Amino acid sequence: MSRIFTVSVASVYPHYVAKVERKGRTKAELDEVITWLTGFDESELDQHLAGGTTFEDFFGQAELNPNASLITGTVCGIRVEDVEDPLMQKIRYLDKLVDELAKGKAMAKVLRA
Repeated sequence: MSRIFTVSVASVYPHYVAKVERKGRTKAELDEVITWLTGFDESELDQHLAGGTTFEDFFGQAELNPNASLITGTVCGIRVEDVEDPLMQKIRYLDKLVDELAKGKAMAKVLRA
């Protein structure tokens, strides 16, 4: 079991925000990406962040977007589509979306529209 599974989403979230804001994107755009991936609405996302939900519980309660399987490419040198552990793959999907947002991809492409 990877250590990231027991880390709270709230402890990583500020790093996601900082990363996208450094590149000229907004917290609102980040939240849109997270809600697209997880199916959580804004208030549910806020509850998870306030409650210190772990990544394991966060993705355990999420209803992954049906188009999540269209997320491909590498994060930290690992192809997200080749990750065998389902939970780790979901975490890598999120990382990949945050990377794409920070790199300035159009929101429609990030959200696989």
